[in-house]
Amino acid sequence: MEPIIQIRNVFKTFEGKEHIVEALKDINLDIYPGEIYGIIGMSGAGKSTLVRCLNFLEKPDKGTVTVEGRELSSLSDKELRAARTGISMIFQHFNLLMQRNVLDNICFPLEIVGVGKKAARKRAMELLEVVGLSEKAKAYPSQLSGGQKQRVAIARALANHPKILLCDEATSALDPQTTKAILELLKEINERYGITIVIITHEMAVVQEICTHVAIIDQGDLVEAGPVMEVFQAPKTQAARKLVFQDEQTYDRLSESKKFDGRGA
Repeated sequence: MEPIIQIRNVFKTFEGKEHIVEALKDINLDIYPGEIYGIIGMSGAGKSTLVRCLNFLEKPDKGTVTVEGRELSSLSDKELRAARTGISMIFQHFNLLMQRNVLDNICFPLEIVGVGKKAARKRAMELLEVVGLSEKAKAYPSQLSGGQKQRVAIARALANHPKILLCDEATSALDPQTTKAILELLKEINERYGITIVIITHEMAVVQEICTHVAIIDQGDLVEAGPVMEVFQAPKTQAARKLVFQDEQTYDRLSESKKFDGRGA
Protein backbone atom coordinates (compact mmCIF):
# COMPACT_ATOMS: atom_id res chain seq x y z
CA MET A 1 0.00 0.00 0.00
CA GLU A 2 1.27 3.48 -0.89
CA PRO A 3 1.21 6.28 1.69
CA ILE A 4 -1.64 8.77 1.28
CA ILE A 5 0.73 11.42 2.69
CA GLN A 6 4.48 11.25 2.13
CA ILE A 7 6.78 13.88 3.63
CA ARG A 8 10.41 13.91 2.50
CA ASN A 9 13.28 16.07 3.81
CA VAL A 10 10.99 18.98 4.76
CA PHE A 11 12.57 22.12 6.22
CA LYS A 12 10.75 25.28 7.25
CA THR A 13 12.21 28.43 8.82
CA PHE A 14 10.71 31.73 9.96
CA GLU A 15 12.47 35.04 10.49
CA GLY A 16 12.04 36.31 14.03
CA LYS A 17 12.93 39.75 15.34
CA GLU A 18 16.30 38.62 16.63
CA HIS A 19 17.05 35.33 14.91
CA ILE A 20 15.81 32.73 12.42
CA VAL A 21 13.52 30.06 13.88
CA GLU A 22 14.00 26.56 12.47
CA ALA A 23 10.42 25.29 12.76
CA LEU A 24 10.99 22.02 10.87
CA LYS A 25 14.29 20.24 10.30
CA ASP A 26 14.52 17.46 7.74
CA ILE A 27 11.15 15.84 8.45
CA ASN A 28 10.43 12.45 6.86
CA LEU A 29 7.08 10.76 7.51
CA ASP A 30 4.66 8.34 5.83
CA ILE A 31 0.95 8.29 6.69
CA TYR A 32 -1.15 5.49 5.22
CA PRO A 33 -4.83 5.46 4.18
CA GLY A 34 -7.26 4.97 7.05
CA GLU A 35 -4.79 5.71 9.83
CA ILE A 36 -5.50 8.05 12.72
CA TYR A 37 -2.08 9.63 13.03
CA GLY A 38 -1.15 11.75 16.03
CA ILE A 39 1.58 14.38 15.79
CA ILE A 40 2.50 15.44 19.30
CA GLY A 41 4.95 17.86 20.86
CA MET A 42 5.24 20.65 23.39
CA SER A 43 4.22 24.21 22.54
CA GLY A 44 6.54 25.60 19.85
CA ALA A 45 7.79 22.17 18.79
CA GLY A 46 6.75 22.72 15.15
CA LYS A 47 3.76 20.40 14.96
CA SER A 48 1.25 23.04 13.78
CA THR A 49 3.72 24.20 11.12
CA LEU A 50 3.99 20.60 9.96
CA VAL A 51 0.23 20.12 9.63
CA ARG A 52 -0.05 23.38 7.65
CA CYS A 53 2.59 22.03 5.27
CA LEU A 54 0.34 19.04 4.55
CA ASN A 55 -2.09 21.24 2.60
CA PHE A 56 0.48 23.90 1.65
CA LEU A 57 -1.01 26.63 3.79
CA GLU A 58 2.69 26.82 4.66
CA LYS A 59 5.10 25.98 1.85
CA PRO A 60 8.29 24.21 2.93
CA ASP A 61 11.62 25.90 2.24
CA LYS A 62 13.00 22.53 1.14
CA GLY A 63 11.65 19.03 0.67
CA THR A 64 8.48 17.58 -0.75
CA VAL A 65 4.94 16.85 0.43
CA THR A 66 3.12 14.26 -1.68
CA VAL A 67 -0.61 13.68 -1.17
CA GLU A 68 -2.40 10.89 -3.03
CA GLY A 69 0.59 10.57 -5.34
CA ARG A 70 0.73 14.28 -6.24
CA GLU A 71 3.67 16.38 -5.13
CA LEU A 72 2.07 19.60 -3.96
CA SER A 73 4.84 21.98 -5.03
CA SER A 74 4.40 20.80 -8.62
CA LEU A 75 0.75 21.89 -8.76
CA SER A 76 -0.54 25.12 -10.24
CA ASP A 77 -2.63 27.40 -8.00
CA LYS A 78 -5.79 26.01 -9.58
CA GLU A 79 -4.66 22.41 -9.12
CA LEU A 80 -3.67 23.12 -5.53
CA ARG A 81 -7.09 24.58 -4.75
CA ALA A 82 -8.68 21.45 -6.20
CA ALA A 83 -6.36 19.21 -4.19
CA ARG A 84 -7.28 21.03 -0.98
CA THR A 85 -10.94 20.03 -1.37
CA GLY A 86 -9.77 16.53 -0.48
CA ILE A 87 -7.82 17.75 2.57
CA SER A 88 -10.15 19.29 5.14
CA MET A 89 -9.11 20.93 8.40
CA ILE A 90 -10.65 21.67 11.78
CA PHE A 91 -9.19 24.05 14.34
CA GLN A 92 -9.03 24.71 18.08
CA HIS A 93 -11.34 27.74 17.87
CA PHE A 94 -13.81 26.27 15.35
CA ASN A 95 -13.59 29.15 12.79
CA LEU A 96 -17.34 29.22 12.19
CA LEU A 97 -19.02 32.13 10.40
CA MET A 98 -20.89 33.87 13.20
CA GLN A 99 -23.39 35.60 10.89
CA ARG A 100 -24.50 32.28 9.37
CA ASN A 101 -26.64 29.64 11.00
CA VAL A 102 -25.41 26.06 11.42
CA LEU A 103 -26.89 24.80 8.16
CA ASP A 104 -25.40 27.65 6.14
CA ASN A 105 -21.99 27.18 7.80
CA ILE A 106 -21.91 23.60 6.55
CA CYS A 107 -23.12 24.66 3.10
CA PHE A 108 -20.34 27.26 2.76
CA PRO A 109 -17.56 25.01 1.35
CA LEU A 110 -20.08 23.47 -1.05
CA GLU A 111 -21.05 26.93 -2.32
CA ILE A 112 -17.39 27.71 -2.98
CA VAL A 113 -17.02 24.73 -5.34
CA GLY A 114 -20.31 25.50 -7.11
CA VAL A 115 -22.71 22.96 -5.61
CA GLY A 116 -26.35 24.05 -6.03
CA LYS A 117 -28.28 25.34 -3.02
CA LYS A 118 -30.71 22.41 -2.84
CA ALA A 119 -27.98 19.76 -3.08
CA ALA A 120 -25.81 21.65 -0.59
CA ARG A 121 -28.60 21.83 1.98
CA LYS A 122 -29.35 18.13 1.54
CA ARG A 123 -25.69 17.26 2.13
CA ALA A 124 -25.56 19.59 5.14
CA MET A 125 -28.60 17.96 6.75
CA GLU A 126 -27.06 14.52 6.21
CA LEU A 127 -23.91 15.65 7.96
CA LEU A 128 -25.80 17.24 10.83
CA GLU A 129 -27.33 13.83 11.44
CA VAL A 130 -23.86 12.24 11.36
CA VAL A 131 -22.59 14.63 14.06
CA GLY A 132 -25.78 14.43 16.12
CA LEU A 133 -27.02 18.00 15.66
CA SER A 134 -30.02 17.70 13.34
CA GLU A 135 -32.12 19.84 15.69
CA LYS A 136 -29.59 22.71 15.57
CA ALA A 137 -29.80 23.47 11.82
CA LYS A 138 -31.28 26.95 12.33
CA ALA A 139 -29.22 27.88 15.38
CA TYR A 140 -26.33 30.35 15.22
CA PRO A 141 -22.81 29.65 16.57
CA SER A 142 -23.34 32.02 19.51
CA GLN A 143 -26.17 29.74 20.68
CA LEU A 144 -24.00 26.61 20.76
CA SER A 145 -21.68 25.08 23.33
CA GLY A 146 -18.01 24.52 22.50
CA GLY A 147 -18.61 20.85 21.77
CA GLN A 148 -21.54 21.66 19.49
CA LYS A 149 -19.45 24.24 17.62
CA GLN A 150 -16.74 21.65 17.02
CA ARG A 151 -19.35 19.17 15.76
CA VAL A 152 -20.53 21.79 13.26
CA ALA A 153 -16.91 22.39 12.23
CA ILE A 154 -16.45 18.64 11.69
CA ALA A 155 -19.63 18.48 9.60
CA ARG A 156 -18.43 21.42 7.51
CA ALA A 157 -15.04 19.74 7.04
CA LEU A 158 -16.75 16.62 5.70
CA ALA A 159 -18.95 18.50 3.22
CA ASN A 160 -16.78 17.92 0.13
CA HIS A 161 -16.12 14.21 0.83
CA PRO A 162 -12.46 14.65 1.83
CA LYS A 163 -10.07 11.72 2.06
CA ILE A 164 -7.93 13.45 4.71
CA LEU A 165 -9.02 15.36 7.82
CA LEU A 166 -6.42 17.51 9.59
CA CYS A 167 -7.19 18.40 13.22
CA ASP A 168 -5.02 21.19 14.65
CA GLU A 169 -5.45 21.13 18.45
CA ALA A 170 -9.14 20.52 17.76
CA THR A 171 -10.00 19.52 21.34
CA SER A 172 -7.73 21.90 23.28
CA ALA A 173 -10.53 24.39 24.02
CA LEU A 174 -12.90 21.68 25.29
CA ASP A 175 -13.44 20.13 28.72
CA PRO A 176 -12.40 16.47 29.22
CA GLN A 177 -15.90 15.00 28.85
CA THR A 178 -16.58 16.94 25.65
CA THR A 179 -13.10 16.07 24.35
CA LYS A 180 -13.87 12.37 24.81
CA ALA A 181 -17.16 12.73 22.92
CA ILE A 182 -15.49 14.57 20.01
CA LEU A 183 -12.73 11.94 19.81
CA GLU A 184 -15.36 9.19 19.74
CA LEU A 185 -17.09 11.02 16.88
CA LEU A 186 -13.81 11.30 14.94
CA LYS A 187 -13.17 7.60 15.43
CA GLU A 188 -16.67 6.78 14.16
CA ILE A 189 -16.08 8.96 11.09
CA ASN A 190 -12.74 7.24 10.45
CA GLU A 191 -14.37 3.81 10.63
CA ARG A 192 -17.49 4.76 8.69
CA TYR A 193 -15.87 6.62 5.80
CA GLY A 194 -12.26 5.41 5.87
CA ILE A 195 -11.01 9.00 6.15
CA THR A 196 -7.38 9.37 7.13
CA ILE A 197 -7.16 11.62 10.19
CA VAL A 198 -4.09 13.57 11.29
CA ILE A 199 -4.36 14.98 14.82
CA ILE A 200 -1.99 17.70 16.05
CA THR A 201 -1.96 17.85 19.84
CA HIS A 202 0.11 18.39 22.96
CA GLU A 203 -2.15 16.08 24.98
CA MET A 204 -1.01 12.48 25.47
CA ALA A 205 -4.55 11.45 26.44
CA VAL A 206 -5.81 12.40 22.96
CA VAL A 207 -3.21 10.17 21.29
CA GLN A 208 -3.93 7.29 23.66
CA GLU A 209 -7.68 7.59 23.14
CA ILE A 210 -7.87 7.57 19.37
CA CYS A 211 -4.61 7.31 17.43
CA THR A 212 -3.20 4.24 15.69
CA HIS A 213 0.20 5.86 15.03
CA VAL A 214 2.13 8.74 16.53
CA ALA A 215 5.04 11.02 15.63
CA ILE A 216 6.84 13.06 18.27
CA ILE A 217 8.18 16.48 17.30
CA ASP A 218 10.76 18.25 19.47
CA GLN A 219 12.19 21.66 18.57
CA GLY A 220 11.57 21.07 14.87
CA ASP A 221 12.97 17.54 14.80
CA LEU A 222 10.99 14.35 14.28
CA VAL A 223 12.49 12.33 17.14
CA GLU A 224 10.29 9.24 17.08
CA ALA A 225 7.45 7.71 15.07
CA GLY A 226 5.55 4.45 14.91
CA PRO A 227 2.49 2.57 16.19
CA VAL A 228 1.16 4.14 19.38
CA MET A 229 1.67 1.03 21.52
CA GLU A 230 5.30 0.66 20.43
CA VAL A 231 6.20 4.29 21.07
CA PHE A 232 4.36 4.49 24.39
CA GLN A 233 5.65 1.20 25.80
CA ALA A 234 9.28 1.76 24.89
CA PRO A 235 10.08 5.39 23.99
CA LYS A 236 13.66 5.59 22.72
CA THR A 237 14.45 9.29 23.03
CA GLN A 238 14.53 11.71 25.93
CA ALA A 239 11.94 13.95 24.27
CA ALA A 240 9.57 11.00 23.83
CA ARG A 241 10.09 9.83 27.40
CA LYS A 242 9.29 13.29 28.75
CA LEU A 243 6.03 13.37 26.82
CA VAL A 244 5.02 9.80 27.63
CA PHE A 245 6.04 9.72 31.27
CA GLN A 246 6.22 13.48 32.01
CA ASP A 247 9.67 13.22 33.61
CA GLU A 248 12.78 11.04 33.65
CA GLN A 249 12.25 9.76 37.19
CA THR A 250 8.89 8.28 36.24
CA TYR A 251 10.46 6.65 33.21
CA ASP A 252 13.33 5.20 35.23
CA ARG A 253 10.95 3.84 37.86
CA LEU A 254 8.76 2.19 35.22
CA SER A 255 11.78 0.76 33.43
CA GLU A 256 13.13 -0.76 36.65
CA SER A 257 9.79 -2.40 37.31
CA LYS A 258 10.04 -3.92 33.78
CA LYS A 259 6.49 -2.84 33.15
CA PHE A 260 7.41 -1.49 29.73
CA ASP A 261 10.19 -3.89 28.66
CA GLY A 262 7.93 -6.31 26.84
CA ARG A 263 7.52 -8.71 29.77
CA GLY A 264 5.02 -6.61 31.69
CA ALA A 265 1.73 -4.99 30.75
